[in-house]
Amino acid sequence: MHERLPVTLGDLAQAVGGRVVAGAAETPIDGFSIDSRSLSRGDLFVAIRGDRFDGHAFVADALGRGACGAVVSDAAALGSAPAIGVVVDDTVRALQALGRHIRRASHARVVAITGSVGKTTTKELTAALLGARYRVFRNRGNLNNHIGLPLSLLELRQRPEVAVVELGMNGPGEISRLVEIAEPELRVWTNVAEVHAAFFPSIAKIADAKAEILEGATRDTVVVANAADDLVMTRVSGFPGRVATFGVGVEAEVRATEVEDLGLDGTRARVRTPVGATAVTTPLLGRGNLANVLAAVTVALQLDVPLAAIPERVAAVDAPPHRGQIRRLARGVVVVDDSYNSNPLAVVTALETLSRDRGVGRRVAVLGEMLELGARADALHRATGRAAAAAGLGLLLTVGGDAAQALGAAAVEAGMPENRVIYCEGSEAAAMRLMAMLQADDVVLVKGSRGVRTDLVVARLEAEWA
Repeated sequence: MHERLPVTLGDLAQAVGGRVVAGAAETPIDGFSIDSRSLSRGDLFVAIRGDRFDGHAFVADALGRGACGAVVSDAAALGSAPAIGVVVDDTVRALQALGRHIRRASHARVVAITGSVGKTTTKELTAALLGARYRVFRNRGNLNNHIGLPLSLLELRQRPEVAVVELGMNGPGEISRLVEIAEPELRVWTNVAEVHAAFFPSIAKIADAKAEILEGATRDTVVVANAADDLVMTRVSGFPGRVATFGVGVEAEVRATEVEDLGLDGTRARVRTPVGATAVTTPLLGRGNLANVLAAVTVALQLDVPLAAIPERVAAVDAPPHRGQIRRLARGVVVVDDSYNSNPLAVVTALETLSRDRGVGRRVAVLGEMLELGARADALHRATGRAAAAAGLGLLLTVGGDAAQALGAAAVEAGMPENRVIYCEGSEAAAMRLMAMLQADDVVLVKGSRGVRTDLVVARLEAEWA
């Protein structure tokens, strides 16, 4: 057991540039929280102003629930002096500064992962492989934005040897800020796709925003880059540090050959690396996930994890919740629960995986509208509809607004029978229609943007076909 990194009020005040209005400098702080409902007794509450809530309105509640004090930008929110009170100009910036302070003090090596598709899965794979040699921390879920990342870095008080974090974005400049906070020695760029296209005029601009992962690098920094993605490779060409490449179907330092698609059982491949070759089998679905495996293998080799330790660990990593999970129900029905989120590249990849499955059951897809695609929404949904027809689906349900209708119409235009393409305005209606049409041995892909709530379809299937 390694001793936890101590943090005192004095450390905090210096790190965030705050004014201490209550408490002694040597007072220890055991934990931090931005949610008064879930804090642990003794935590320091950081009052964050967000788009929907202002944490300053919950300071009294936090103190009543056992918080040791609060960090605020409005001293009046503290009320009668708590045990600890720190006033700062901006509590979000203070949280970020504190996260970076803990990151530096922990001396952990930081691996930061970005990309349009597969960040969370790549993070889980990378953490699993590095666990063969190191004490590893990884951020929970998708705590990958300007608030989630610093909260994750605060957990480095546990003194891991390596921290694996993901960096997300909705617009330009966001990853740049996250890189400043995390200061990663090793960066991973998985791919570029038309995600959050409503906020960008072109996919090239999305790539430019993702390229912020390269900022602040030195000659000692490593970037692990997808050699199969031209948008990635064009932008890493001037990287000042070392570029380590991975890829499926291309020349790369770590590459997959002899790829065997196992349908819903995953993928098997020979992985060739600078230190030798090995066979891997992953239960994760499709070649997109095989690329995620290769990214993780590349990171592991950069940090001297033995190649021999990799196959067993790859085989043990299952899909994160709602990101390609296989759920086997009654009467041979299989659900591919990919309902966490969606974008055009991810849907096409999932449909291709479904088309390769060797099972004899009917292929069914419930595809929710892909949100935040802006002016290209109609064209991208129509292209996805054509891909759905090409996948040999026996039944397609589309869910959402006009774009979802366009997806279904394009599938019909591409050859799917009209009576096998059903449009529903919401996921509850889609669940009801699907339940009435479901057959034994069906294989059902469920995928959609979070705002469409296609997870409700999965829940209904599990409830009635368990």
